[in-house]
Amino acid sequence: MITQQTQIKLNLPLALKEFLESKARKFGMPISGYLKHLIIKDVSDMDYPTFKPSERTIKAYKKAVKEMKQGKLTKVDNIDKFFNEL
Repeated sequence: MITQQTQIKLNLPLALKEFLESKARKFGMPISGYLKHLIIKDVSDMDYPTFKPSERTIKAYKKAVKEMKQGKLTKVDNIDKFFNEL
């Protein structure tokens, strides 16, 4: 499985960069790997964010489930238009 990646530019004072390099070397890691470790450690106790759907989304969901149970299919010619009009 390929995980999506992003880059973050981080400006640090020189003294902090040198401290990070020292800590990373202590563990035999590059700075980027050490920073990833720190971030993962920091967020490990957090739950993945969830959001309550809008009433409009709930209504569309209920309609879709009802139609699916009735064996109805929705023909979609333009997917962008379809989702914009939900």
